[in-house]
Amino acid sequence: MPTKFNFSNFFYSISCIIITLVIFSFTKENSEKINMDSIKRDLQAFKISLINLDSISTEFNKNNSSIEQLKNSVVNSRKAYKRVEFYLAYYYQEYSNEHFNGAPLLHIEKSETRAQVLDPEGLQVLDELVFSDEVKENKNLIATLAKKVKTKYLLLYDSLQKNMPNNNIILALRIQLVRIYTLGLTGFDTPGSLNAIDEGKVSLQAINDFLVHNFNSNMASEEIKKRFDEAFFYLNKTKEFEDLDRLVFLKEYLDPIYKELKSFQSEEDLEYISLKTPWNPDSESLFDADFLNPYYFTELKQKEDNQFLRDLGKDLFYETKLSGNKKMNCASCHKPEKAFTDGAIKSISNINGITVLRNSPTLINAVFADRYFYDLRAFTLEQQAEHVIFNSKEYNTSYEEIINKLKSDDKYYQKFKKAFGSTEITRDKFSKALVSYIVSLRSFDSEFDKYVRNEIKNIKPSIKKGYNLFMGKANCATCHFVPNFSGLVPPLYTDSESEILGVLENPNAKIIKLDTDNGRLGNTIKNENAWIYEKSFKTTTVRNTGLTAPYFHNGAYKTLEEVIDFYNNGGGEGLGLNVTNQTLAPDKLNLTEEEKADLVVFIKSLNDKIK
Repeated sequence: MPTKFNFSNFFYSISCIIITLVIFSFTKENSEKINMDSIKRDLQAFKISLINLDSISTEFNKNNSSIEQLKNSVVNSRKAYKRVEFYLAYYYQEYSNEHFNGAPLLHIEKSETRAQVLDPEGLQVLDELVFSDEVKENKNLIATLAKKVKTKYLLLYDSLQKNMPNNNIILALRIQLVRIYTLGLTGFDTPGSLNAIDEGKVSLQAINDFLVHNFNSNMASEEIKKRFDEAFFYLNKTKEFEDLDRLVFLKEYLDPIYKELKSFQSEEDLEYISLKTPWNPDSESLFDADFLNPYYFTELKQKEDNQFLRDLGKDLFYETKLSGNKKMNCASCHKPEKAFTDGAIKSISNINGITVLRNSPTLINAVFADRYFYDLRAFTLEQQAEHVIFNSKEYNTSYEEIINKLKSDDKYYQKFKKAFGSTEITRDKFSKALVSYIVSLRSFDSEFDKYVRNEIKNIKPSIKKGYNLFMGKANCATCHFVPNFSGLVPPLYTDSESEILGVLENPNAKIIKLDTDNGRLGNTIKNENAWIYEKSFKTTTVRNTGLTAPYFHNGAYKTLEEVIDFYNNGGGEGLGLNVTNQTLAPDKLNLTEEEKADLVVFIKSLNDKIK
């Protein structure tokens, strides 16, 4: 029986097609029609602000002139930078991070055989110094840094007068939205002034101005303008850093803008960005399950993966005969019921009564990293498996022995044939199968995720409070970046951080001592062998930590409450110990008992069921 023709659906479909064609016509010729006038003006304004900053800081260094004037010049330079950040940080990423707005931390420059320690520079460092109590003691350094950032920018500014790239600029705008939320509004960018809200408004305004100049006649732009107006109104209502409801701002304002801007992207944009970052431009929320592409981090390509390969990888994960003593498997230290940890202070070895060096981290979302193990000694998941295979305390075997065992088992011939179309069993295929299973252990479907994505209507008020504390007052999100809540650094998510916290050997001891593990300093990678990595450990994910006690690399902290107390006290240095280059601020957070409890409730809302 023929169905009744629905005129309403017909006209709705036609209107969608028309809007799509209009958007496509604008994105297709984007690079030819981009109006760069607003960016050119902002680039010049940034130049003027840095010249002014240089002049004022020089005068301050000579005469101890007005501290307020110096602070204002730093604030103005930072705001001027925030108007052009989406452009400079996208097209000149490394240069901008190195000279304009990198983290105020010592870092290294690698050579073939050694690491040279470099001092940080740029506006974040100036923000921290100028808004500190030691501003007068650091006046010479402040003047030096101000002159340096001016000089570095003038070099780039001169080259921009000859050539200004403008391809893929919609991607730059969407990435800036991620940056505003993850690095700006968390306070990461403004460690001294905490001027995060004002800078967020400035950055959003720059994006809006660019869109008005270039897409004002686009049928989809009216919705965008409305979203921006609402976002500005909301931010203007909030004056203090700790008062901003970052959950409301994400759900009701930033995520909708992020989603709307997706419609302006072109196919050329998507092909380009996949080579630079795991960030997925097809995502519509910062908390989408596919916000990051896991295959960016592996040698396994997405087109190679399939269910048969994952099933084979799972079999290999639980296969005991592959280990040297035929008793261990991956699940010996990564149990699914414990979010793929083992619940031990330090994981077992193949020798009775002996443990390995460290606590077992979760494998859930482990793929989202560019380095592996607590000391970052492995550069790929494949390398991570190799360390376990060859370790005399763990698998204590070789690839040759493993492959021979698999070849002697008829059932694996069939499993490899299903996965690869061939019964040939090789080291490369073994690695791909194991990685395929690890890649499948992804967790972005917790209660909190569902709420952010509007899949459920309500969550406990304590979860909302805990999230806002995590993103604000408690400073958690300046190291555990959303959405993975790990040290994978936004907005491009290509680098994994390690931090020095001053973890204690026993937090409940009468006389506290630093844990003796040297972490990253002992990872045997020669061109990273630098004193700044003493007791530095990878920043692991907070997701599922409600299931993964005990905590930290040494498993010395039994509960989340103990962990939060440790951070609340400012780490080892805050407790009075001498910690070389502690990267965690030693200042006390002054969290109340209720606030600490809310943090625990929020963290547990990130638990997810993965089998």
